[in-house]
Amino acid sequence: MAFGWIDGQAEARRRAGLVRTLRPRPADSPLLDLASNDYLGLAHHPETAEGAARAARTWGGGATGSRLVTGTTELHTELERELADFCGVEAALVFSSGYAANLAAVTALGPHGSLVVSDAGNHASLIDGCRLARGTTQVVGHADPDAVRTALGTHEGAAVVVSDTVFSVDGDAAPLAALAAVCREYGAGLVVDDAHGLGVLGDGGRGAPHAAGLAGAGDVVVTATLSKSLGSQGGVVLGPARVIDHLVNAARTFIFDTGLAPAAVGAALAALRLLRREPQRAARARQVAAELHARLTAAGLEAVRPDAAVVSVRAPSPEQAVRWAADCRTAGLAVGCFRPPSVPDGISRLRLTARADLSGAEIERAVRVIGETRP
Repeated sequence: MAFGWIDGQAEARRRAGLVRTLRPRPADSPLLDLASNDYLGLAHHPETAEGAARAARTWGGGATGSRLVTGTTELHTELERELADFCGVEAALVFSSGYAANLAAVTALGPHGSLVVSDAGNHASLIDGCRLARGTTQVVGHADPDAVRTALGTHEGAAVVVSDTVFSVDGDAAPLAALAAVCREYGAGLVVDDAHGLGVLGDGGRGAPHAAGLAGAGDVVVTATLSKSLGSQGGVVLGPARVIDHLVNAARTFIFDTGLAPAAVGAALAALRLLRREPQRAARARQVAAELHARLTAAGLEAVRPDAAVVSVRAPSPEQAVRWAADCRTAGLAVGCFRPPSVPDGISRLRLTARADLSGAEIERAVRVIGETRP
């Protein structure tokens, strides 16, 4: 029977407590949301929504083609120009998703004969980029510059080190300055995914590379998503102009993919401009994360100290993590639930998003519900 093997895999997932299901949400959900990545609370901001609507009215519902044919509008280039200026880099290139941006950066900068050094805790999109790159990939220990140094010392020729800036599972930050120093010892490039840093870390939310003093460096390339702090959709690669030009000519997820829809471009541009006017949102997101962590640990829960806006709470098992998240939802609180294989260390967690627009009362309510429903 065609695809008969699927049934066996489905049963194995069921036995392991790892079945995933889609849960459509209404536009006016009554749940207190600590599950989304809307770090700055901009996804529903009137200016973000109006930016999307205005772009759709002007440019239509879709980009109509790949970026190199008809999919680049004046709005795309405006967003790229403003993102580059905000993050302190020479140039930027917008993609249809953060996933596509990571595939582009890693595959185009890890050609045949090169070495790609990847952190063991990297996001799936970086891992898939390494798998698709023609270079040789070596996975090293999590957030370990010495392991990176050892890996680079085994290779002669082009090399690139790939890492998240803030890791999505526990919310811990990579040692960017130390990684950059190791890369410079060996003439290697550094590609970092700032999906969870942009809008949260750095001066006014300019990102983790900016905070580490790496903005504008000729040997550093930054990827990010427009779907988290900027409340829209899409991805971006930021860095030296010659690297961006190379991606335009070599990155398959840029050349062969339809451009990002104008509505998403307009929403991201509006959110970026709002963040420029209200830079305190970044500090507030970090403050909320610190408060969540302090209250959760005071309640006797095992929470990981956040370096940005992700707060992770350990669960005893995958099954108990699922039940814990479901009980939170029943009590009116939406939280993320991370289980294997999404977590590289095999430890299941609740994952909380510290949003800048959460009030003190909402923080207190969230901690109370999590504590009352703990396994």
